[in-house]
Amino acid sequence: MNDSVTFSSTGDVTVTQTAFRKALLDPQQDVPEGLTNPDGQHADKRFSVYRNNVAHGLSEAMLTGFPVLAKLVGDEFFREMAKVYLRIHPPASPLMMHYGAALPGFLESFPGTLHLKYLPDVARLELALRRAYHAADALPIDPTLLTRLDQPALMRARLHMSPACEVLITKWPAKAIWDYNMKDGPQPTGGAENILISRVGFDPVAERLPQGGAPFVRSLIKGRSFGTALGLATADTPDFDLTETLSVLIATHAITGADKPD
Repeated sequence: MNDSVTFSSTGDVTVTQTAFRKALLDPQQDVPEGLTNPDGQHADKRFSVYRNNVAHGLSEAMLTGFPVLAKLVGDEFFREMAKVYLRIHPPASPLMMHYGAALPGFLESFPGTLHLKYLPDVARLELALRRAYHAADALPIDPTLLTRLDQPALMRARLHMSPACEVLITKWPAKAIWDYNMKDGPQPTGGAENILISRVGFDPVAERLPQGGAPFVRSLIKGRSFGTALGLATADTPDFDLTETLSVLIATHAITGADKPD
C-alpha cells in the first residue's frame, strides 16, 4: 500500500499516512506540513478540530464500553485517561467493539490508578462481557440430554460450549464490584473469584463458579472429555462441587450440545 498522500495545491509537498496518523492521535504533535483546505490555505484549524473529534469519539467509545470503570474513577478522569491510552494504544481495527482490549495491562502501570489494584480485573470482566455480547449465536442444550447418559457414557462425552463462554480467574472480587455498581448488589468483600461469562439470549452474563470450576470449564472449552475435565477439577479441588457447577453452566446457556460416545 502506498504510504503517502500528495496535496498538489501546495506544490510537491507530500504527507505520509504514518505522520498524519501520528499527529492525529497525539495532540502534542504539530499539524503535518502540507495539509491544505480546498481553497489552498493551510488546514491547521480544521485538522485540530478533526483531531479533537477523533479523540473525543474514541474516549466516548471507551466510556460506553467500560461503564463500571468509568463509575469507579469518575467520567472526567476516565476521559483524560482514555486520551493517554489512545496515544499508546491507537485503534488496530475499524470495529469499535474491539477498542480497549489492552486496557487491563495499561491500568497496571498507569500512575493515576496504581493504588486501585482491582481495576485491571474489572476491565477484564467488562471486556469479557463485551466479547460475549458479540459472540456467535448458539442454542443451549436440553439438560435432559445429559441425564439420559449413564455415568460411563457421560465421562467419555465431549460437551459443546457456547462461543460466548469463557472463564476468568481474578485476584480481586471483580464480579462483586461489577454487581455493586450495576445491579445494586451488596458491598464487595473477599478476594479472588472464578467467573463464568456466557450469554442468555442477547444478554451477556457473569456468574461465580465454585472452587475447581475454572479448570473444569476451561477443559470443556478446549474439547476435553467430561471425565478428563472432572479429573482436573478434583485434582485442583478435592471437594469440587460438580452439581453446582453444572447448574451454573445450564442456567447461563453455556452448554450447547454433547457428542455421544460410541
